[in-house]
Amino acid sequence: MIELLTGLLGHAVLSGSVLALAALGEVIAERSGVTNLGVEGLMSLGAVGAVMTVAAIPHPWVGLLMAGLVGGLGAGVLALASVVLRANQVLCGVAVTFLGLGLSATIGRPVAGMPVPVIFEPVSVPVLSSIPVIGPAFFAQNILVYFIYLFLPLIVHFWLFRTRYGLDLRAVGENPAAADAVGVPVTKLRVMAVMIGGILAGFAGADLTLAVVPVWSDGMIAGRGWIAVALVIFAGYRPVWAVASGLLFGLVTAIGFMGQARGWPVAPAVLHTLPYLGTIGCIIVPILAFPRLRRAMAAPAALATPYHRTGR
Repeated sequence: MIELLTGLLGHAVLSGSVLALAALGEVIAERSGVTNLGVEGLMSLGAVGAVMTVAAIPHPWVGLLMAGLVGGLGAGVLALASVVLRANQVLCGVAVTFLGLGLSATIGRPVAGMPVPVIFEPVSVPVLSSIPVIGPAFFAQNILVYFIYLFLPLIVHFWLFRTRYGLDLRAVGENPAAADAVGVPVTKLRVMAVMIGGILAGFAGADLTLAVVPVWSDGMIAGRGWIAVALVIFAGYRPVWAVASGLLFGLVTAIGFMGQARGWPVAPAVLHTLPYLGTIGCIIVPILAFPRLRRAMAAPAALATPYHRTGR
């Protein structure tokens, strides 16, 4: 039983790290007032980019950097269309998703199904990793997991809520006209936020193929990008809660895998849909049960609204 719980928690931590990383990027983008629905495609590009890079240069950090570069370039295309040219953000995001999925499937054919030559190996934390059940699950993971759960959300939180740049970014997401009136570069900040979100989405794809499932196959992102977008709403657009939500949904995913492995008397299709059902439930149920949460979970006022100075 102890081994079962340890394995369940360990898989939850790994799976949740992918969602947490993508959700953090989406928090940054949406705080600036841009809805990035291209996360799924950017994650797919990052995943295949990382695999193809480590196949040529067998070093996981090089693969991670390439995934971030690919994700940032893809997000740059989205920012150009939706922020600079002021096209519809939803349509642009969906287009980037389909473009990313199609492009990654095409360029990834030579490495499809091939084991990844190098991955991020687990690094055990002395003493803590020997704690029963939670030790191996939380403190015998790869370096990316420690950074995603322990450092990155705090860094993003401090940047958004304790620095001038974060204040300007949030002001752009709430009232871009007022921010522009006091000299805040609205377009520049929105483009920067979208590209940072794209870099993190690319990192999330690399985390999936270089740490969680060390192989590339078409369709392996399997809706994780859409779940990450939903987690941002569930977390009330707060980075720390977004990471915690990623861990929660990692646990839901792990339960589904465990049910299939242990032959639970539940249809495999139902187990596969657990993360998506959980996404819907965690957004709807708290709001119905606690109406005051509507205000706490409110989106930035100018979210998905293009801005240009003549409209002021």
